[in-house]
Amino acid sequence: MRTSLNVPDDVLAEFDAVWEAEGLDSRSRAIREAMLEYVESHTRLEEAEGDIAAVVAFDYEHEAVIRELHTVQHDFEDVIEATSHTHHGHWCFEVAFCDGPAERVRRLVYRLRDFDAVRRVSVLSLTLSGT
Repeated sequence: MRTSLNVPDDVLAEFDAVWEAEGLDSRSRAIREAMLEYVESHTRLEEAEGDIAAVVAFDYEHEAVIRELHTVQHDFEDVIEATSHTHHGHWCFEVAFCDGPAERVRRLVYRLRDFDAVRRVSVLSLTLSGT
């Protein structure tokens, strides 16, 4: 199937540099692999049940979204146990250490991804139920 995407020039240039350095055959192959990784990582979060421990890392433009992010963190203080924050120019990198119901952690992740000024949200999770 053919499709088209709108991708910022700088992101496309970085993407091309990575897949070419890895020796992949084409941009299409690299996009397919990236899409599969995306589906796998999101499926794992979506399928998690019960209590989980998770690290949620995200980066964002400080001035554009800081007040809203503080509100979100307070809204999810039942699952956010601690945070760590650092600045890099006008960008920030934040890590939230979470523990609690998978559904609440999912909602937190989806809320963070909903902000235009949040560039990436990555999740590393462990199920506590042994599954």
